[in-house]
Amino acid sequence: MQTATTPIQELATLKAKLKATWMAGDFDKIADVIWAGGAEFIARLQLQPGTRVLDVACGTGNLAFPSARAGALVTGVDIATNLLRTARARAKEEGVRINFDEGDAEAMPYPKASFDEVVTMFGAMFAPRPQLVAAEMARVCRPGGRLAMANWTPSGFIGQMFKVTGRHVSPPPMPSPLLWGDEATVHTRLHPAFINLHCTRRELTMAFPLTPAASVEFFRTYYGPTNRAFESLDATRQAALRRDLEELWTAHNRATDGTTRISAEYLEVIATRA
Repeated sequence: MQTATTPIQELATLKAKLKATWMAGDFDKIADVIWAGGAEFIARLQLQPGTRVLDVACGTGNLAFPSARAGALVTGVDIATNLLRTARARAKEEGVRINFDEGDAEAMPYPKASFDEVVTMFGAMFAPRPQLVAAEMARVCRPGGRLAMANWTPSGFIGQMFKVTGRHVSPPPMPSPLLWGDEATVHTRLHPAFINLHCTRRELTMAFPLTPAASVEFFRTYYGPTNRAFESLDATRQAALRRDLEELWTAHNRATDGTTRISAEYLEVIATRA
């Protein structure tokens, strides 16, 4: 007789799969493509020296490094062990002081009001329980402190890429991460812990010295969610997914010289801790 799994066991299984997803491929290769967008995001915040900054779901440090170079006291937290290893090695090599911790965005290992600024770019949006993430970001941010998020929008290029993939591979049993790119949803999730909420739609350019088809292969190799999606399919279904993604990338390509340049929309969210 098969024993039914409990909600706690199901959650543990989901979290293990999500961790494995983000450890698949090599996200550092993707981070290199969007590095400039992270630096621009931090520059707009005009961080002051000595500001305590937490980068939630930090990956290899696209927000953490420019924050530290602005003079902030930076901590990064992420579930992916290999990405943290890369970030620590880079910090040591470049002589930048950043504390990188392994941890869950839904249960962060920091005391209440530990940080002046909580930032996250294409990271916290992928945690499975968004209300817990919102509560944790509020908990660790001091009153009067600031939250800054960058979240892919449903209508933007990455949102469309996820939708194409979702037609071939069932998404995990959790709210769509793209809801963090919907203004009304963001207001609901962050209220009343955060006030003075401002949402701005921005564009991030992804440039590849590759054709659109080769850019799809780049994402298949290095971007965890795309990597795992292909790995879950047989050869025939992989070919169908590849065809649909290549059509999407070709349709959105702004380059005319044989390379690929994509403009990807995201929602910038800035709010004050009440």
